[in-house]
Amino acid sequence: MNLTWVEYVVVLIGSFIAGSINTLAGNGSVITLSLLTELVGLPPNLANGTNRVGMLLQAAGSSRGFAATKVADMSKARPIIILTIIGAIGGVLTATKVSNDQFMFVFKYLMVLMLVVVLVKPERWLSETTDKPLSRWLSIPIFLILGFYGGFIQMGMGIFFIAVMVLLSGYSIIAANAIKTIVVMIYTTIVLAIFAWKGLVDWETGIIMAFGQTIGGYLTALYAVRMPNINLWAYRLLIVIIILAILVQFNFIHL
Repeated sequence: MNLTWVEYVVVLIGSFIAGSINTLAGNGSVITLSLLTELVGLPPNLANGTNRVGMLLQAAGSSRGFAATKVADMSKARPIIILTIIGAIGGVLTATKVSNDQFMFVFKYLMVLMLVVVLVKPERWLSETTDKPLSRWLSIPIFLILGFYGGFIQMGMGIFFIAVMVLLSGYSIIAANAIKTIVVMIYTTIVLAIFAWKGLVDWETGIIMAFGQTIGGYLTALYAVRMPNINLWAYRLLIVIIILAILVQFNFIHL
């Protein structure tokens, strides 16, 4: 990676912000993938694999931060984790063989739909965790699909995962984020190994970005959850990130 010191700083700051965003909302990969393709100049498949280095270490940092706050009961999330991992393996095997160009065309319309879902009845997003388990007949296909999606490209997976956890499983935004970080950490370990096996990881770039993402994720998980009205602030950030993703995907702005 032949970057100037200014570009190194941009990469570190961008990855720090992405780590923080991923921890409280999701879709920080809009930033990291843009940096990898536009600034560093990696081709899409190599950028997709390289992005997983930062995702893995950032998820590990965020998980450690959330663990210190004990905002979610991880024992109840075991079936979710297993299903998502199975789906992610299928997703990454697909990603190493096909282009994601067609998917990106669909992604921007999914973000528009998600914005509508988030804005309708905002009180649903601000409640605390309730004992509302998702039906097995719904949870199996939903979390398999979420895992496949995350294994395939990762971008936006956090937003969709949080939506399912909050709207269908009765978790608060913060508890959903805590479980999301564990899920992402575990399946990304497998996904990264497969990308590396296929030779689709630029380790130098990935480790530099991972440094910024890990610090951003850990500090956000450790301190942000202690803020008053954190569910409200996480909800607002979620809206901002979705709008940003829509603007980027429809080429209204460029990162």
